Amino acid sequence: MPDYIPGSDADFDGFTVNLTTTINANLADYGLDAADVETLSAAQDAWNSAFPAYSAAVSAADAALAAKNSARESLSTAVREVVRRIQANSSVTDAARAAIGVTVADTTKTPAAVPTTSPIGRVEQPNRLQHVIHFVDSATPTSKAKPAGIRGCQIWMKLGATPPASASELQYLATDTRTPYTVQFESSDANQTAHYWLRWENTRGQTGPWSPVVSATVTGLVESFIKLASRQS
Repeated sequence: MPDYIPGSDADFDGFTVNLTTTINANLADYGLDAADVETLSAAQDAWNSAFPAYSAAVSAADAALAAKNSARESLSTAVREVVRRIQANSSVTDAARAAIGVTVADTTKTPAAVPTTSPIGRVEQPNRLQHVIHFVDSATPTSKAKPAGIRGCQIWMKLGATPPASASELQYLATDTRTPYTVQFESSDANQTAHYWLRWENTRGQTGPWSPVVSATVTGLVESFIKLASRQS
């Protein structure tokens, strides 16, 4: 059952003033005498004093808050204008800027770190004589974003039945700055297996560890027809 006492202060004020006034004016109708309502009357008097004082304080606080916000906005605008002029003045020293707590430009470039993670590759074959190499970082496999400081992904390949045992067997294809990378083969490459090794290269040309090998057959014309027929059947 809902409470008959209102929740909001304004409704509570109207409710209690009416209740207390009506009961005090008609004690007999409610089976009460003056002693029965002494506590009620005293509590009502305290409320009648506290509620208007609170309402006035809230109004004053709202006005003070509005004045404060307006003053802050004006001061912020003035500060930004002065700081803009200071920052544009080449004769102002960094020490002077630091003394007033404004931004001091960092002129020291932080070199890109040597990559510590490796790409994870995935091969798609949308067309004959074509591989599409997708790559993500091993530390964030659900994101296409490269690690910080990375320029691109080096893509190396060996074409043949046996996966490469060392990097010396690989052929460099490209450093791709954005996944995916498309490899287009010659007709003579059809039915051979392409083995891919990938690694990150940072903006200083330094490289990280190799990825796990990812391999796929180079689909020729006959295989493409077989795939197409199987999809249509």
